[in-house]
Amino acid sequence: MSRISHHQLRTDLRTLLSGTCCYHTASVFDPMSARIASDLGFEVGILGGSVASLQVLAAPDFALISLSEFVEQATRIGRVAQLPVIADADHGYGNALNVMRCVVELERAGVAALTLEDTLLPAQFGRKSTDLIGVDEGVGKLRAALEARVDSELAIIARTHAGVLAVEQVIERTSAYQQAGADAICLVGVRDFDHLEQIAAHLRVPLMLVSYGNPALRDDARLASLGVRIVVDGHAAYFAAIKATYDCLRQQRQLACGNDLSASELAHKYTQPEDYFVWAREFMDVQE
Repeated sequence: MSRISHHQLRTDLRTLLSGTCCYHTASVFDPMSARIASDLGFEVGILGGSVASLQVLAAPDFALISLSEFVEQATRIGRVAQLPVIADADHGYGNALNVMRCVVELERAGVAALTLEDTLLPAQFGRKSTDLIGVDEGVGKLRAALEARVDSELAIIARTHAGVLAVEQVIERTSAYQQAGADAICLVGVRDFDHLEQIAAHLRVPLMLVSYGNPALRDDARLASLGVRIVVDGHAAYFAAIKATYDCLRQQRQLACGNDLSASELAHKYTQPEDYFVWAREFMDVQE
């Protein structure tokens, strides 16, 4: 099989972003899943930060994974990927200077794009887990990311949480990120089409939507008409892998089939999030 260069994969993603169709991502988390996604005809994949945390640390998505650990996983995927892969780069692993390092490392790993979010990560003492950084800081991070990239085809996607702000504030943020040069805007927490339409009306760049399968947003033609080019439905493939591993090992041990746990229940059980919540309340006074 002939290999496709990282530059060409980035160009392919740019073509998707500049087109008129809406595509759903394949959740890819290792070289095998990347090859499967490509073979099945997926146009784009995504390496989720939450999935990387599960796979590398068996930990919940509390911004515990380091940049180097995330880059290692992205590099393994980049060696074999035959489809463009978007990396969920969380907050860029720090301030604007850390963002520059993040972009350099993920570009070398071979990703086609990365998302940078404006969530206040990691969680700060006495702050809510959904708090966002200021718009000016978000713009500074984006400008730093654009400065750091070498391959101009690498897409820098600004991500914000539309579900925790008034729509006017979402419009202010996304317009500022567009003005700063973001190649696309990623929206989390969009409730329905009316909510999406209000935001999209003020934007010219392509949109990426993290919908988690929201039934109120299941209309690809309508999404495409509003500028949505990429939809992330979640990471069911990795959770299915957890479930398959559990069932196979349980069968190997010839254990009774009672107490059959779902994939999400298994992930919850083995990441032990209750411990992290206790520690966060005790040491950080985290407010939910």
